Amino acid sequence: MQNIITIENGVTRHPLYRLKKPINLQIAKGEHVAVVGRNGAGKSLLIDTLTGRYPLLMNEVIYDFAPAESALVSDNIKYITFRDSYGDADGSYYYQQRWNAHDLDETPLVRDLLPACKDETLRSVLYDLFGIGAMLDKHIILLSSGELRKFQLTKTLLSNPRILIMDNPFIGLDAKTRDLLHELLKKLTEVTDLQVILVLSKTDDIPSFITHVIPVSDRICGEKMTLKEYLACREEIPARVLSEEKRRRILDLPYADNLYHNEHVVDLNKVSIRYGERTILKDLDWTVKCGEKWALSGDNGSGKSTLLSLVCADNPQSYACDIALFGRKRGSGESIWEIKKHIGYVSPEMHRAYLKNLPAIDIVASGLHDSIGLYRKVREEDRAICEWWMDIFGIAELRDRSFLQLSSGEQRMVLLARAFVKDPELLILDEPLHGLDMYNRRMVKDIIEAFCERKDKTLIMVTHYREELPDTITHSLYLKRN
Repeated sequence: MQNIITIENGVTRHPLYRLKKPINLQIAKGEHVAVVGRNGAGKSLLIDTLTGRYPLLMNEVIYDFAPAESALVSDNIKYITFRDSYGDADGSYYYQQRWNAHDLDETPLVRDLLPACKDETLRSVLYDLFGIGAMLDKHIILLSSGELRKFQLTKTLLSNPRILIMDNPFIGLDAKTRDLLHELLKKLTEVTDLQVILVLSKTDDIPSFITHVIPVSDRICGEKMTLKEYLACREEIPARVLSEEKRRRILDLPYADNLYHNEHVVDLNKVSIRYGERTILKDLDWTVKCGEKWALSGDNGSGKSTLLSLVCADNPQSYACDIALFGRKRGSGESIWEIKKHIGYVSPEMHRAYLKNLPAIDIVASGLHDSIGLYRKVREEDRAICEWWMDIFGIAELRDRSFLQLSSGEQRMVLLARAFVKDPELLILDEPLHGLDMYNRRMVKDIIEAFCERKDKTLIMVTHYREELPDTITHSLYLKRN
């Protein structure tokens, strides 16, 4: 039997990127693999090792890409990490950049970044599946989180790889696109030599074309098993994960004495947002009252994140719109920083912008002052609050670890603690469970529900998975693409 990837007693040269035990792994021709495990378990380290990113001490990784013409790893293995980066971005991306139209001239169009493809049938199928035609003349920074993933998938599949590795490919995609991607990958595995390796945190929807599973736990690569074997022994997640003691701690938090106590939290009156020829939002009226819990939904590119950027005043066009927060009309004199003190926020854009080499606790503390990064010394009483919330989220041991050394899922947990740290009156969660494992997804949902039980707490939450919504949801708003 042909093994396309073989690692025998693999130990990386650099101790920082080393699993606890040597890697012994074979992936045979025709096998499609899911790599699964908790956040921070070592899944990405395993993938980086088998792609050759981290050289081994003694044995090299053995590849056999036949029948591919090239023997080069770079030609045959394509790895999409989906860590919410703009692909070819040079690191100059900043938090509000997506909504700053004056920066557009500095960024390429989608059509400029898509490679040539000899297979016109494949190109046509991909363009239809992901709606690429409508994106071709959009600037790359204007893509929504979901549109960005569609673009990256198309760009990679057009290069016709022998092995396609995808890190959490389905998160951020609306339900229709997730189903279509399942079908496309299934068809490609049936009619081409493409082999797929998925790195999955959310393991309750492993695609049917997956043949084998490699579990990774506590930085140890487990034995490869069939999908059927994995499903038979998969650990069930309890209906509740957050301890009653932590739930009570959240419910018993004292209330601040500088609360706004206003009946209306968000008022949007005939709000319209345009970028060039494209209208994102048109004549939108929306009122969110104190204590309401809203589910915000819609297909990729329908304007959900743009709407939230207006509420948070991260979008320059918000100042030309009729918007009031906590009864205070935008532009009436009150500093936006005063208003932001009452809002906790997490989003894919925020995660993308947080490339800060700071201890995790400093990232959490930056939420107290609404800074991307920490620009002032943390007071001891603030540090205690940060530690309190990190303990609630089960990440207290990450306190002094550099944010950049954490896994994507661990980073998301830190950013969630940042959103809660000032006990906000308005909590805005845009795809908050991105990249979290099943246990952490359940725990964060428990935390959101406990938080929402408290008096006068208002929630706006975006997700493409209905099951992620807390039981406390009272209202919903569905946006359609214009």
